[in-house]
Amino acid sequence: MTLEENRQKGEKIALTLMYDGLRFCGWQVQKNARSVQSTLQDALQSVLGYRPDVCGCSRTDSSVHANNYVCHILKAGVSMDCERLTMALNAHLRDSGLAVKSACIKNADFHARYSCTSKEYIYKIWNEKYDNPFLKGKAMFYPRQIDIASLSYVNEEFCGTHDFRSFMSKGSKNENNTVRTVKYFDVERCDGLVTIRVCADGFLYNMVRIMVGTYLDLARKNAPSGSLTQIIEGKNRALAGDTAPAEGLYLNRIFY
Repeated sequence: MTLEENRQKGEKIALTLMYDGLRFCGWQVQKNARSVQSTLQDALQSVLGYRPDVCGCSRTDSSVHANNYVCHILKAGVSMDCERLTMALNAHLRDSGLAVKSACIKNADFHARYSCTSKEYIYKIWNEKYDNPFLKGKAMFYPRQIDIASLSYVNEEFCGTHDFRSFMSKGSKNENNTVRTVKYFDVERCDGLVTIRVCADGFLYNMVRIMVGTYLDLARKNAPSGSLTQIIEGKNRALAGDTAPAEGLYLNRIFY
């Protein structure tokens, strides 16, 4: 296929990334700061000889990590196959805090952001009386005991289609569209590590971190069933808990 035929067809290459959020200012390019997007573009320019536009699935904030972040570039101009592209990019990204897990060809209709049907985040909490040096910057340290069993109602009350205005930070661009559908809010413990897993068709600004902060607030108060529903129905940020720290948050899966 000629380059012109490739352009007309509009095929794309989807890249799946993982990165350490502490090493970056976030996904999006910013002046005088190191972003995931610009770091990837630097590597692409070195490998391809030109600097392609990169479209990401989400704007992760500073210190937020990713296990499976999806972005795409146009296939036009890329002569190497996906395996060679992945290897070449990782050679340039070594020790950068960013790695390309895989690359694959998508059709012209694919878009890393707009084709997404839902996203899964996980939030890690180190729940012991002592800090864990191996999880520094990778999990929230929370020494107060979390009784997961007593909060089993939280999953049911979070799930479904609700107006999540109470779980949105000020300054959001979605103030007029705050209804989201949460598919699950699961909590599990493995020794001292508590992992919260939440999936929805979309998230408001800082929504997951506020959900986690509210969960911890309910745990601290030993709040009864129905307490979370009252917060949701109140549609008031002041009713929800604090925003949990960014470093415990991971963009874990993107569904298409």
